[in-house]
Amino acid sequence: MRFTKMQGLGNDFVVVKAEKLPEEPETVARAVCDRHFGVGADGLVFILPSTVADLEMRIFNPDGSEAEMCGNAIRCVARLAYETGLVKKEVLRVQTGAGILVPRLCLAGGRVVAVEVDMGEPVLERSLIPMAGPPGRVIDEPLLVAGKEFRVTAVSFGNPHCVIFVPDVNQVNLQEIGPQIEHHPVFPRRTNVEFVQVISREELRVRVWERGAGVTLACGTGACAAAVAGVLNGLSARRVRVTLPGGELSISWADDNHVYMTGPAVPVFTGEWLDEGPAEWEATRTMNGKSSKGGS
Repeated sequence: MRFTKMQGLGNDFVVVKAEKLPEEPETVARAVCDRHFGVGADGLVFILPSTVADLEMRIFNPDGSEAEMCGNAIRCVARLAYETGLVKKEVLRVQTGAGILVPRLCLAGGRVVAVEVDMGEPVLERSLIPMAGPPGRVIDEPLLVAGKEFRVTAVSFGNPHCVIFVPDVNQVNLQEIGPQIEHHPVFPRRTNVEFVQVISREELRVRVWERGAGVTLACGTGACAAAVAGVLNGLSARRVRVTLPGGELSISWADDNHVYMTGPAVPVFTGEWLDEGPAEWEATRTMNGKSSKGGS
């Protein structure tokens, strides 16, 4: 299986162009994404043919679960599709689990220097995020987690996000609290978690616990969710710079109610996955004393 390793702000992916998904893609994802026994990545991404768009993107997390969307991954997919001739235009239509999204390549001297993605309209209705509770929006609502109350704002971009504003993101123990919120029973499909520090009305600092992946250096949809939550709580402007551990994204919640995300997508290397198959990988993991299911 030929692949290209790519990253967007350190959020890294193994990207594969294919005609169809492999057998047991969830097991393949666990194998490929393993940072000791595999290539190592925050996700395994497949670029597939589409009958309704220029191409389809399917992404599987390191724990084998499938994500509806990933903002950093779609930028990587757009750049790779353009530079390898799969798509020969600067504005693409990409079919995802969150619907058809539209990346636009930003070129300089014929090179892709950034990708802007129309992420669509944020979903704010509780039942559609989804989150248990009465109808309406979830804005600065109390959530009890392990005996501690957090004030949460819920947003979806096809995948659920729980946004929490804190005085200092560096004081948050993501490894401890992240999985507790991800698996909180109020989120029936689990959730991504963003802790957000307001630097100014034009800048947010964010740390992310990603559903199915854990701590990552960046999350595109998470940055969009943080920006929307900032506006909903009266804490930030509609155009902000979002600083993540891996770098910066420009996020704009425009007058048309669409959110636009702009950031880099960088190819790292190409290679070939020589795995003998899902069953063999599971057996190898068992022999080495590791759980074959992985993830959080």
